[in-house]
Amino acid sequence: MALDLSSALTVKQIIATDHAPGAIGPYSQAVRAGNLVFASGQIPIDPATGEFVVGGVAEQTEQVLRNLAAVFEAAGVGLNQVVKTTVFLVDMEDFTAMNEVYGRFFGEQPPARATVQAARLPRDAKVEIEAIAVSEAGAVASGS
Repeated sequence: MALDLSSALTVKQIIATDHAPGAIGPYSQAVRAGNLVFASGQIPIDPATGEFVVGGVAEQTEQVLRNLAAVFEAAGVGLNQVVKTTVFLVDMEDFTAMNEVYGRFFGEQPPARATVQAARLPRDAKVEIEAIAVSEAGAVASGS
């Protein structure tokens, strides 16, 4: 049986955008595999300046979620199609502030989520969020 190299080479598609911070290591901003889009963890870097946003965990969470939205937009999906997130916090005392901002971005049909405390995050961020979205039309009921 012959191996179909064309399908083997298209199993995953790399997603990249200038509207979110570039990868600071050997990884992709996101990868599409089938109808799933896996976004790497985003930290609170403003892609326009390359600098961290000023403020506490609420401001950092807002920038992180803007970055995730930009990565998913490059993949042709929206935050309403996110089915799972993992939130990493340096201090679990910041959970309430992060959660308030997070709720504004995900609305009435939020994705499944895990939140964990990490000893340290890249570039000493206070929050990092990674996410998985479904890209197939109609796979997720549309929200508001």
